[in-house]
Amino acid sequence: MRPTAPLILSAALVATAGLTACGGDSGSDPDTVKVVYNRSTDNKIRFKDHHLAAVKKQFEKANPGKKVELIPIQAQDNDYATKVQQMMRSPRTAPDLVYEDTFRINSDIKAGYLRPLDDYLAKWKTWDRFVDTAKSAARAEDGKTYGVPDGTDTRGLWFNKKIFAKAGLPEDWAPKDWNEILRAARTIKKKVPGVIPLNVYTGKAPGETSVMQGFEMLLYGTGEDPLYDPAAKKWVTGGKGFEQSLSFLRTVYSEKLGPDASDALDPNVGTTVFSEWLPEGKLAIALDGSWLGQNWLKTGGKPWPEWSRTLGQAPMPTRTGQAPGKVSMSGGWTWSITAKSRNPDLAWKFIQQLQTRENAVRWDIVGAQIAVREDVAKDPEYLKSMPGITFFTGLVKYTHYRPALPVYPQVSSAIGEAMEAVTTGDASPRGAAGSYADQLESLTDGATVSKG
Repeated sequence: MRPTAPLILSAALVATAGLTACGGDSGSDPDTVKVVYNRSTDNKIRFKDHHLAAVKKQFEKANPGKKVELIPIQAQDNDYATKVQQMMRSPRTAPDLVYEDTFRINSDIKAGYLRPLDDYLAKWKTWDRFVDTAKSAARAEDGKTYGVPDGTDTRGLWFNKKIFAKAGLPEDWAPKDWNEILRAARTIKKKVPGVIPLNVYTGKAPGETSVMQGFEMLLYGTGEDPLYDPAAKKWVTGGKGFEQSLSFLRTVYSEKLGPDASDALDPNVGTTVFSEWLPEGKLAIALDGSWLGQNWLKTGGKPWPEWSRTLGQAPMPTRTGQAPGKVSMSGGWTWSITAKSRNPDLAWKFIQQLQTRENAVRWDIVGAQIAVREDVAKDPEYLKSMPGITFFTGLVKYTHYRPALPVYPQVSSAIGEAMEAVTTGDASPRGAAGSYADQLESLTDGATVSKG
């Protein structure tokens, strides 16, 4: 889940006001497709806005008399999702097309906010070029597909080679297990004072950034199906891996190997990592995503020409180095047509414009996305677009996806609470795991299985 920082939802309120102005119906104009998307809360980052504006121009030229109204919502991810859900509830405020995080899409499907796309997809030859895992990200329990993905991501360890050299650590660092990560962090703390040895996202405020990029990168390195058992169709409780993952977090923060708890629990921490800590040499190791480099390009919010020489990447190892030895998590976003859209056919046409081969390649480059289309993945421009793109694409074979179930956002919130409790020292790993198990029983009506 790509991190953003919270702001007052002025942009969201303006967007809603625009949709409801004069008491009109948001879908009353059959020649306009209304497109809602999340705008970065870093005001220097506008690559998504520029890309969508270019596609809008293409679309309006190719479809005389038709218009695209782009409606950005500038907010932290959780607030963006809440605002979009509010908009989708009523025909007066519902947009036609919405940018959906795959981890929330099933809850929005269950709520009746989205429209299935199967009739459109059946006639669209481009759909055959999408990899199966990407297709499944927007497929609901009813077997229907509710979104077209535009990229994915992977996660690993970023490290500052200059700081490593000062600490006597190798430039080709590749830890084989969690203990090697902790040993490196302890060495940095001792030999390079004044820098943060290791950042692992944690707590409630950063939302899914903490849960997916922090906790689940640990959890999925502890064993098979550690969060949800698909064979039993039950959520896992009492799992040793859950407590082991919390114990790792507790070690990082109790030994002061990570940032101060107040900084770690700040919802803006993701922005701070890429805009300050890494480019300013204040952070040695970051457990983070494949997209970070986009921020440091000339077109990014924090141009940093030296980043590709200063930073190295290493796979996140499994807990003890057990097979397969490496772990990653993948997510992504989709374009979905809302259930209350008055112009679904026009919205579908805009999706097709977004997914011309040229636009798909351009988006994966400017957005530092991992390609989800076979033709895009082979494109020479894509393959040379970003230092490290081959490394992060190579992690796809080790990656995991979050359970695509409607209750997942609530489960994620409960995990964030457990993480925060051990980060602040308010609970032991065992105690926090127990509290999570109690919440899980309630959230899932007892549909749990113990692997403890």
